Amino acid sequence: MPVPKKQSITPTNPTPTESTSSQDQVQQSFHQWLREHIRDATRVVMEEIMREELTQFLGAEWGECSTERKGYRNGSYTRDLATTSGQIEDLEVPRDRAGQFHTQIFDRYNRYEQQVADGLTEMFVSGTSTEKVGDVAQTLMGVAPSASSVSRLNRTLTEQFEDWRKRTLPTHWRILYLDGIHFDVRHGDQVDSTIILVALGVDLEGSKDILAMRACAEESKDGWMCLLQDLRTRGVTQVDLILSDGHDGLLAAVSTLFTATPRQRCLVHKHRNVMNAIPKREQEAVATELAGMRETANKRTSIDRTRSVFKGKYSQRYPEAIRSLSEDEEHLLTFYAFPQVMHRYIRSTNAIENFFRAVRRRTNQIDTFM
Repeated sequence: MPVPKKQSITPTNPTPTESTSSQDQVQQSFHQWLREHIRDATRVVMEEIMREELTQFLGAEWGECSTERKGYRNGSYTRDLATTSGQIEDLEVPRDRAGQFHTQIFDRYNRYEQQVADGLTEMFVSGTSTEKVGDVAQTLMGVAPSASSVSRLNRTLTEQFEDWRKRTLPTHWRILYLDGIHFDVRHGDQVDSTIILVALGVDLEGSKDILAMRACAEESKDGWMCLLQDLRTRGVTQVDLILSDGHDGLLAAVSTLFTATPRQRCLVHKHRNVMNAIPKREQEAVATELAGMRETANKRTSIDRTRSVFKGKYSQRYPEAIRSLSEDEEHLLTFYAFPQVMHRYIRSTNAIENFFRAVRRRTNQIDTFM
């Protein structure tokens, strides 16, 4: 007769997965408990600070008879506030009878503590989408920004942008780079392509600064005239060199408002135009020859090589490329009038193109702008 096996009375050891899951639950519960207590403490401190603010505002304690009294208390109202400790609901905000008291802890209509609002604003500026900002806020504070909150944050950014846009500028700039960058902008249900015209300046110490920006439906003389006139209105009167591509509207605006300023046509843009008329099988060799002519020691040598070598070699085979090279030719070699140490910086608009690339890295996360 078989002997029955003894049943073990020792508890079975939990599997690693069960143990880890249990530890996670304990940690989450502790973190939740801690957040709740910090949030409650934050509420107590905020309400006490606001009561003290009202006392200072009225010039008297509760029920105190004083000749310094400027008004009377009128109970309180409740509101919600998103803080770094989470969402505080039904925060009691004291008020006076005249309705003149406003706490300094937060703005009157702002539902976010200033640190939280600054953080959300920084996320928007860095190119994070509205949806992702909402997800982060929901995770950290238990509340996502509403459409009205986003609108208020954007108003704050707009005010800062307006202050920057209207700031006074130094009169003398060493270099002025001019170019534009395209974005898709949503207006209601319609998405339109918009170009942002940009002026980047280099001051007398060599520091770069974005001087002005202007949004236009398309690149035109009027758009560039408005941007350049804005620079003059804000103090810019002397520019040693202007760098740009060959857009007709831009050139017309520059010749009208900065007549005496020498202009350098961007060689990168010009060489790109020339290459468009060269078959791909020869583009590498032609590009090398073209670049070599712009790296000679002086202007005369560059001109001689262009006329006797390049044009003589390719005028019959690629007349369209030669025609493109000859357009605006007098402004291709302006950089030779400046010290050689500056040549690599003033032969092209690479400085502003680098700025555009940095902008693209942030804005590529956003499909369209509102």
